Amino acid sequence: MWKARLSELEFDENELLNVVDAIDSGWITAGERTEIFENEFARLHGTSHGVAVCNGTAALFLALKSLGIGPGDEVLCPSLTFVATAAAIIQCGARPVLVDICSLTDPTMDPLDAEQKITPRTKAIIPVHYAGIPAEMHAITRLADAYGIAIVEDAAHAPGAKFAGKACGSWGEAGCFSFFGNKNITTAEGGMITTSNPELAQRMRSLRSHGMSVTSWDREKGRPADYDVHEFGFNFRLDDIRAALGLAQLRKLEHINQKRRKCSDHYTDVLSTLEPELILPFASIPELREPSFHIYPVILPSQEERDAMMDLLRERGIQTSIHYKPVHRLSAFADIDPDLSLPITEAFASRELTLPLYPGMMESHIDTIVSAMVQCRLRLVSK
Repeated sequence: MWKARLSELEFDENELLNVVDAIDSGWITAGERTEIFENEFARLHGTSHGVAVCNGTAALFLALKSLGIGPGDEVLCPSLTFVATAAAIIQCGARPVLVDICSLTDPTMDPLDAEQKITPRTKAIIPVHYAGIPAEMHAITRLADAYGIAIVEDAAHAPGAKFAGKACGSWGEAGCFSFFGNKNITTAEGGMITTSNPELAQRMRSLRSHGMSVTSWDREKGRPADYDVHEFGFNFRLDDIRAALGLAQLRKLEHINQKRRKCSDHYTDVLSTLEPELILPFASIPELREPSFHIYPVILPSQEERDAMMDLLRERGIQTSIHYKPVHRLSAFADIDPDLSLPITEAFASRELTLPLYPGMMESHIDTIVSAMVQCRLRLVSK
């Protein structure tokens, strides 16, 4: 159906061989490969611990839960994010306090708006590295230090991204990553929490496996079979098959991100020439930010034009998307703060269009997509 899909996998024989080796080993649940994946991912992101989990949502929830976030607490997060960010806060029994973004060209959390919303109940702040663009971590770190609140980074879009030379996922108490099928690296489903706090890492490892003192892999390695349950936990484990897939992907991450950057740069070069009325967030990345180029968002002049453009591109077999409908506009969150107004978020979200982006794209693919956009805009303007 699609001539240009929104995203495509970057797999080769390495992924297949790793998975086959895991199956042939006779041990496919969380084990040695999971531990290697955790260690290599943590090392790449400048932390001492990685905790692999079943998905990115579990990563967010487990990080917050392990930090003691619970009923009566408030956690700051942007409204321009996938629902999981705010839902993880609610699942802990806390209240998400939704924050505006900086601007139409910087769709990351606005530290000034965040500070205005801090109360004595605020226990944590979740900056989201939207589209792989790192949030302003210097300002967010100063804010967290001044008010004594924890930082949990939502780095689902940002494996390999850096701010001021320091990896996303290493700035706060915990960094949370997703390996869903459309992410820069994927295990189909899966996630990772990075931290340099050994006590936090130990609690997260316990909670991800029912709060047990001994795991199945521990017993396989010869530890005593007797175990205790220190607190009520969950089943958030990653398995060795997905870890094997993740290891093959992780070892290509730098190359994948370089290819994504090249595609994004070509989009920006062509669109800035042919479609000057569009706002291109990737055209003005501040020097301290090194993105991972997860998606390529553009801002059209109006919501009506954005919606019409999506329909016309769909007719031409070009898949697009919207990232995201703001959390405070979702039905399930309507009662959290009914009078909330986030003008920049609302302006961005109502006009944002996500174009196809994946490492295997050629410049000719991008030229075809941009040409279709030009034709569609001419058709819309002539009406």
